[in-house]
Amino acid sequence: MRQLSIQRGFTLIELIIAIAIIAILASMAIPSYTQYTTRAHYAEVVLAAQPVKIGVEQCYQIRRVLDDCDGGRYGVPANRVTVAGAVDNLSTSNGVITITPDATNGILATDTYILTPTATSPLSWSASGGAITNGYAQ
Repeated sequence: MRQLSIQRGFTLIELIIAIAIIAILASMAIPSYTQYTTRAHYAEVVLAAQPVKIGVEQCYQIRRVLDDCDGGRYGVPANRVTVAGAVDNLSTSNGVITITPDATNGILATDTYILTPTATSPLSWSASGGAITNGYAQ
């Protein structure tokens, strides 16, 4: 009788198909990961706005108008250039907070974060700028 040989290992076509599947999965995962890490780094910029938002809200409660809620006045933190961390510039004018990030970690200086208050009680905030357009912040 003839003995059947048992095949062990992989054929070349099986290896090529496995490599192709891995390449397709990697091509989808790498852009998602890059977007995720950029958003994570941008979270520091968003957090830098929180104390200023509180200051603008206090200014509005005291004055009942947003006209003079500028950096350094009526409890609003002063405007800052070269802020520690991921923020390059932070300024407030008439309650509008504008933050320019450091151009690092995939974030560009044009990815600004602008918070605009609406004079209601309590204040409501709308966000705009390059960060919103690129999906780094909400």
